[in-house]
Amino acid sequence: MKNLFCILFFLLISAVSCSKKEPQDLYPADSPKADYDTVAVDSFSTGAISVDVAEQIRMSSRKYQDSLKEALKLQEQEKKIKEELEKENKKKAEEEKKQKASETAESDVKKE
Repeated sequence: MKNLFCILFFLLISAVSCSKKEPQDLYPADSPKADYDTVAVDSFSTGAISVDVAEQIRMSSRKYQDSLKEALKLQEQEKKIKEELEKENKKKAEEEKKQKASETAESDVKKE
């Protein structure tokens, strides 16, 4: 009886695994085609680009240009903040000088 169940089990597994499956089309007709060459280029072949050219391409990209603009904006903001701090420091220094001058003038008046 055990042998009969084992044989039926193996027959069932082989029937399921050996059944015909529909082949999958890896390149369907309605798939979009690339309008550029997708063939890999060897780094030593005539169509390969040099490191300098690749760097120029990266530098001309929109993402790189945007990051440069953002860095310039941050530098300008830092300059403005530094200028404001310098102005405040100058004002405080002038006020302290005036207070010291007025204090010395008052102390001179009191001494007389």
